Amino acid sequence: MNRIQHHHEFVSLASLQYQGQIIAINRMEQLKMTRREILAGAAAVAASPRHATASESTADLVAMSSRANTALMKGDAVTYAAIMKHSCDFTLMQPFGGKVVHGFDPSPDHVASLGAFFKNGDYKQEVIQVISSGDVAVLVTIERQSVEVGGLAKQEWPLRVTLAFLREGGEWHLAHRHADPLVHGIPVEHAAALARGDIGRQSSIKP
Repeated sequence: MNRIQHHHEFVSLASLQYQGQIIAINRMEQLKMTRREILAGAAAVAASPRHATASESTADLVAMSSRANTALMKGDAVTYAAIMKHSCDFTLMQPFGGKVVHGFDPSPDHVASLGAFFKNGDYKQEVIQVISSGDVAVLVTIERQSVEVGGLAKQEWPLRVTLAFLREGGEWHLAHRHADPLVHGIPVEHAAALARGDIGRQSSIKP
């Protein structure tokens, strides 16, 4: 009986040891999973700031656009050019129509002539929509300004504007500006005359 009892005790002890090893292995696997989950969570947190700060980045962009254009409407093109960086392949569609302008000339002479074109202006930027994805952002705005333009008397100059920006080297650069003065709308006949170029040929006012 003693031999049989000792044998059963040995078998039971071995079984307990085996079960203990299985529990230990399972526990180790659980710890590995937990560690992987922690590392994955940490990686997700580290990658999240770009998305978390996207709205802040576009808010800074809206504020930058407002500051730059406020200065320009007062004739301070030097401040405008310092605030509003332009991309090397910048394009401009002016509210007066005509050919697309390629590039922004930062030379002192051009900046001076740009500042002389606008005088004594007040500016307010009404943001209609902001679209942003990665390093590209688009502002759809109505610029409401009262300003002297091109030697004309001061008047209201509301413009419908689309601004496209690229982020280069961590800074936003203006890549495209398209503006038109049709905030109030015009009859289709006037739009047709504009499309034909009739009004431009008949007008004695030179922009």
